[in-house]
Amino acid sequence: MKKLMTAGFALIAMTVWANAATLGDDGLHKAPWMRDTFKDLSEDLEEANAESKRLMVIIEQRGCIYCKKMHEEVFPVEEIATYIDENYFVVQINMFGDVEVTDFDGEVLPEKDMVKKWGALFTPMILFFPEDVADGLSASQAAVATMPGAFGRHTTFNMLNWVVEKGYNGDEPFQKYHARKFEEQSK
Repeated sequence: MKKLMTAGFALIAMTVWANAATLGDDGLHKAPWMRDTFKDLSEDLEEANAESKRLMVIIEQRGCIYCKKMHEEVFPVEEIATYIDENYFVVQINMFGDVEVTDFDGEVLPEKDMVKKWGALFTPMILFFPEDVADGLSASQAAVATMPGAFGRHTTFNMLNWVVEKGYNGDEPFQKYHARKFEEQSK
């Protein structure tokens, strides 16, 4: 029995390790499901739609203990990593970076200035977008949901599902959706 338990823990550890992010030259975690783009959000949205995926922008910073928690404890969970990979087109923004970002409204700014424009104060911060963004809207105005900070695996997984299911268009706010899903998962 002890050998079986040890083998089970080893399998879980290998699964989590296989999905774990590495640190990039910029000090940010790089997950296998992240996309390296020109950070033109309209083009990224177009590409996400072409792949039948949802656009997700994650804002992070070097040395962020909450980003580390998400990349080491939440995103590597097989169910979450697979769900993100299958359903999301993910673009990473460096809160203090200098790479130019083109917002949906056409404004071009370095990452650090774009993050200020969007009013992002905490990392990680995840912005989720609809399939279509009206002309003239900034990313912060267009986002259908925002996840500010680090959350556990159940909250994260439920948020990912709620966005894909377009729960933001329905009568059940995320908090009630999450409570219902959590109760269903506990049975």
